[in-house]
Formats: sequence, C-alpha cells, structure tokens
Amino acid sequence: MAAPTTTAPPTAGEVFEQLRRHQSPKLALTGKFAGRGAVEAGALGSRVTLSDGRTALDFGSYAVALLGHRHPGVVAAVARQLDVMPTSTRSLANPVAARAAARLSEYLGGRLPKVYFGLNGADAVEVSVKLARLATGRDRVLAVTGGYHGKTLGALSLTHSPLFRSGLRGAVVDVVHIDPEDPYAVRTQLKSAPVAAVIFEPVQGENGAVPLRTEVLHQWCEDAHSHGAFAIADEIQCGLRRCGEPSVALADGLPVDAVLVGKPLGGGVVPLSAAVCSTELYAPLAQDPFLHSATFGGHPLSCAALPAALEAIEELAEHGRMVSARLAQGLRALAERHPRVMGAHHGRGLLWGIEFTTPGAAGEAVVSLAANGLLVSPCLGRPTTVRLLPPLVTTEAELDEALDILDTALAAAAAPAGLPE
Repeated sequence: MAAPTTTAPPTAGEVFEQLRRHQSPKLALTGKFAGRGAVEAGALGSRVTLSDGRTALDFGSYAVALLGHRHPGVVAAVARQLDVMPTSTRSLANPVAARAAARLSEYLGGRLPKVYFGLNGADAVEVSVKLARLATGRDRVLAVTGGYHGKTLGALSLTHSPLFRSGLRGAVVDVVHIDPEDPYAVRTQLKSAPVAAVIFEPVQGENGAVPLRTEVLHQWCEDAHSHGAFAIADEIQCGLRRCGEPSVALADGLPVDAVLVGKPLGGGVVPLSAAVCSTELYAPLAQDPFLHSATFGGHPLSCAALPAALEAIEELAEHGRMVSARLAQGLRALAERHPRVMGAHHGRGLLWGIEFTTPGAAGEAVVSLAANGLLVSPCLGRPTTVRLLPPLVTTEAELDEALDILDTALAAAAAPAGLPE
C-alpha cells in the first residue's frame, strides 16, 4: 500500500471561496464575520484554535460539546472501534449497538427499556411521534408554543416558530401548539379531538433556555395518559446533565413514555441520537423492526462512543454543578451591572439564555463576544436572545474569562445606542 500523501490545509480565503461557490454566500459571510477572516483549525477541551493562531472559548456549538472537544476517553473508544469494524452489515447483529442500547436504558434508570438510535435530534423526534401515532391509531399531536424539535418536515410541524417554515405550505403532522403556562391545555384539546401524544422540552433551548414549570408538565402527562395518549420529553438539548440530571423529566418525576437525547450523546466526537421508550410506545417497532430504519442508525462508531461519553459525563457531573452555580452567580452580577441592555436571563444547569433589550444590542454583543474570544449560540427564532452552553470541562479560570468577555460585550452593546450603564 502506498504511503498516504499529505497536503497543506486550505487557507482561510480558499475555505470562504469554497463555501460561497458550493454551499451559500451567506454561510461564507457569516463565518468570515464571526472569525474575523479566520476559520476553525482545531479544538481541545473548552477551546477552539483559529487559523490565524487565536483561540476562543466554546460556549456554543449548539450544545454538542458538553464534554468539550476531543475528550480522550471518547476519542480512544471510537479509535478502537475504527480498527475493528467501523460500519455494520445491517444483516448480522451488531454487538456495539446492542451494548449501547442496554447502557443508555440503564443510565436513564431502566424504566424505559427500548431504544432507537438515529444520528440527529430530528431522527429521534420523528420516530417517537411516528410510534405514538401507530400505537394509538390517532393522528393529532400536541406540541408547545416556543418549542423546537428540528427542521425535517415531520419535526418541523412540531417546531413552533414560523420562521423555519417560510416558503413551505402544509404540515406533515397534524399538530396543535399549546400554551406552556396552561396546566389544563392538554385536557382541553382532548375534549375536542383524540390525541396521539404530547411532546415538550422540559427546558426550551431555542426559545432562550426557558424551563417549563414542572407542575404544568405533570398535569399534561397525567391528562394524556388518562386518555390513552403518550407523553414525550424532548431532551436533545437539555438532557445528559446539560441541565444537571441525566434526564430532566425523569429527575422531576414526570411519567413520560419516551426521553429523546442527542447532541452530546456521541461525546462531541461522532453524531448520535436516541429515542428511549416505554414498551408500550415502542410496540409497533418491536413487532416490525423495519417499520422505521436508517442505513446509519446504530452506527458502530457512534455506538462505541456512547458508553465512554456517559462515563465521562458522570465523572464530571459534580464539577458541572460547580460551574453551573458560578455561572448563575456571574450572570446575576452582570444583570445588575448592565440593566439597560441585559433584559433578563434564565436557564438551568449549563444551559442559559441572555435576553437583550433590542435585536441591535444582541447583535453588537455577539460581534464583541466573538472578537474577544467567546463563542455562543444565537437563538435563530429569537433575535434578542443568545445561549451560553459551557462544557462540563470548563475550569474556574475559563469561566472567569468568559464572564469578563461577557461584561465587555454588554458594555459594547450599550454604547452604540447611547444607553447609560
């Protein structure tokens, strides 16, 4: 076998030209703006290295990098599987996927014994809703105002913001969005027509890291079950200790029929999602395992990452609680220092949203944050809000650095509008 050839990495200019030519000019412009002309070149732990040598703290990545970048335990597990069997025949049973399913069910307490593996959050959403409709023989699904469940056509029907449906007519799923503050919203809808399931995020990520009230969710679950409908907790962003517990819904005692997880499930190294279900909800798929399948569902490399990722998450859980407490304290102090530009902040664990008083102030802040070395995740449906998603591996020094950068950004956001601090 010939020795592999090595080539120099493309320059930043070449990257932006390729993006413009083969993907989207707007994507190239956004990336160039955020990186001040540089592109991402590498990452380790909480830090990303740019092509011009600068580094930035990664408190963004849309919640994927819970373990930071290139966690050694996860990388090693994936590398071992790569040397053994990186893909599956799809005809023979694969032990890696079987072990991963057993480990994930056990990790969430064992009450939900059935597992379907996908690659992204929308995969888990789609299969859970499909199963609910098949198991009940009903079409209608209840979702929540402000909720986000993905952008594929089925999941998009559940996502509340009309921004993501621009130019698309109709809905694949018959969906009604209910008021997150109304404990009897499910009961009211059940009186008008049958319902297959209610799906909710215990903490609404895209809506600005807004926790839903536990007592409301309890009532929804009870009312759904009393009419033979299922309750599905979408924890693709808030689960796996992002918000403190392995499952927010299960920790809060909610009698859900499925918990959907993803984003950091592959340890920030490989893509992986899962719908962890009750026997009753999963029944159609147990009867016909090819009812819903995907070529790369349960991919060996992704499933090899799962046990290592969960082990690392548990090892860092106590440290994560410290980071969460210090971050909450720091945000309170910043809100007191910058009341004219920082309208509110809310969240749970390591998922927080900062609301700015105007979209312009939010834009100024994001520019300042990136320029000074802190990456965050904007809320695409809420232009006044940005999300902070620090990794579990964040050190005290890194958190202090991030809060200092935020302080500077909030002051910069107030300056253009002449707002007094």
